[in-house]
Amino acid sequence: MLHSIIIPCYNSDQTIRKVVETTMEEMERLGRTEYEFILVDDYSPNNPRTISVLKELASEYECVNVVELAYNSGQHNAVMAGLNFANGDLMIAMDDDGQTHPSQLRFLFEELDKGYDIVYGYYPQRKQNVFRNFGSYVNHMTVRILIGKPKDMKASSYWVIRKYVRDAVIEYQSPYTHLQGLFLRTTKNISSIPIQHFEREVGTSNYTLKKLIQLWSNTMGFSVVPLQMATKLGYVFALIGMIGVIAILINKILRPAVPLGWSSMAVVMCFFSGVILMFMGLIGEYIGRMFLEMQRTPQFVVRKVYGAKYQKDSGENAEKSNEYKKETKL
Repeated sequence: MLHSIIIPCYNSDQTIRKVVETTMEEMERLGRTEYEFILVDDYSPNNPRTISVLKELASEYECVNVVELAYNSGQHNAVMAGLNFANGDLMIAMDDDGQTHPSQLRFLFEELDKGYDIVYGYYPQRKQNVFRNFGSYVNHMTVRILIGKPKDMKASSYWVIRKYVRDAVIEYQSPYTHLQGLFLRTTKNISSIPIQHFEREVGTSNYTLKKLIQLWSNTMGFSVVPLQMATKLGYVFALIGMIGVIAILINKILRPAVPLGWSSMAVVMCFFSGVILMFMGLIGEYIGRMFLEMQRTPQFVVRKVYGAKYQKDSGENAEKSNEYKKETKL
């Protein structure tokens, strides 16, 4: 059984070698000796340092393949690129910083062997700052409300899936990728187990507030709940407005000398105008994403692929990637 280990890389020149070599040692120890690595360079700002280290690994180890992206696509899209190039019966996703430690792989495999299609490793105690923990909580609640994520399901960037799940997931072509949403609409046979979250040895998280918001907003592509909420809130505000009009008329009849308040009216108009514009923006976001999908905006663009299996130029590699996608969709 071939295992494909997918690692999105971003400024990981100081950590990725240790992650790869430690993972090799752990896989050998577990007796899972058939494996390949798909290291996806998500257009690291510190290149050529990161891509140089990745190319060195590809030249030293026959099992290591490197996919170099032409621009920064985001972690989930980078994983999607890795899934498109993976050939394994099982797919494992890990981070490039060592926090998703290879020593925890045995727990994921043990759970998968119980018959699950997807197994997440989650962290009872996260080695992250308060900001990241809050962002993770918001993302967890959003996925629960918008996508119907089971209450007891906990997720992270450390998971194992079966090949048929990968085959279904890569059918998704939108650039707004959210892997939890894709997994949940593929199968409900999902488990999550507690694992240890290790300290980051080098550097800090590459997720900025902007990137976290972009990832969080991708859940909209898997749900119409925000539009349904807009409709329901419209009913509520309309009801409040009707009650307000009735209250004003009654007050005017009972106390005709009381002048109408222009300032309060202006405040109310500003409030409801803001609500209307907010929901118009929400609708516009849906329409804009539909437009970009119609324009076939790519999830990622492969610049070049390195490794024992890919010894051709970038143009041939891109063609190979497209052919591979077509084959998996037949």
